[in-house]
Amino acid sequence: MSCVTVLVAVYNAERYLRQCISSLLEQTYSCLQIICIDDASTDGSLELLHDYAKKDSRIVVIEQQQNRGQAHARNVGLRQAMGDYVCFVDSDDWLAPDAIEKTVAVFEQNPLADCVLFTLVKTDENGINPQPYKMKEFESLSGSAAFEASLNWSIHGVYMVRNNLHQAFPYDESQRAYSDDNTTRIHYYNSREVRLSKGIYFYRQHSASTSHQVSVRRFDYILANRSMKHMLEELHANNRIISVYEQQRWLNLIDTYMFYFQYRQQLSFNDRQLALQIMKSVWKGIEVNRLKLRSKMKFGYFPFRLPVSQSQIALSMGWLFFRIQEEIYFTLRKYLLHR
Repeated sequence: MSCVTVLVAVYNAERYLRQCISSLLEQTYSCLQIICIDDASTDGSLELLHDYAKKDSRIVVIEQQQNRGQAHARNVGLRQAMGDYVCFVDSDDWLAPDAIEKTVAVFEQNPLADCVLFTLVKTDENGINPQPYKMKEFESLSGSAAFEASLNWSIHGVYMVRNNLHQAFPYDESQRAYSDDNTTRIHYYNSREVRLSKGIYFYRQHSASTSHQVSVRRFDYILANRSMKHMLEELHANNRIISVYEQQRWLNLIDTYMFYFQYRQQLSFNDRQLALQIMKSVWKGIEVNRLKLRSKMKFGYFPFRLPVSQSQIALSMGWLFFRIQEEIYFTLRKYLLHR
């Protein structure tokens, strides 16, 4: 019988932790290794984990002395993963009782499958009002097709993966937030097949999550994108895949500038300067020759950069023109939307 390692990174999750761990212990699939990594919680999470571990030997508790973030915590657990397959469950989420059984069955029935997605159901903070993730169902995707579908999350990133693939590509820790998306995409890209199971993963949405906060940490997103680009280059991905990703990276930069335009007054002066510094460094690294004409030849999307190296003066002027363009573009959008 194949076994599954479940990674649960925990940080101040006492309010939700019982539902999460109980859902794992109640799985119809019994061959489990449940690795809970406490990331220096300051509430009662660690004590609760130890209570569960005393009652069930499948639970392994790892204590972090310093808070290092979710990706690092998962990597610490991954080093002890003994299962044939590995998945994560966030400490405020939970699984349907047969979720793991149904997902393992897809692996067992399809020897070429390297990643199998759960069926994702989103809930509110209180765990009610379930809404299925809007995604076209599929039977099988190639690794490259799954990678491309994940760029705009046409398929989600909640899945089980073969242990050997995960060990080859552990979690990207380049940023505290967002870089774990890179790991998902790299797993998909390196898969022979990516499939979908009927096992349900319940995902709790929080209004206070990083993606909903006005914070300079939001700009980590485009830094994580840059890390993803480097990973593809190190894998010697083909030119088409890199160009597809560069196209997405450019669109993400424009979206990030929109966030800056809308919320900069809520950031401190130092954070605004840091945000501009991050955006400029990403803008300088975009390979404009890889961008589609329709994505760089309309107002709001002109890169103001040549596909060859430029002098510092030319780069400074280009960045200035790019910023002026974005300010005018988003001002016009704001005006037109409020007419």
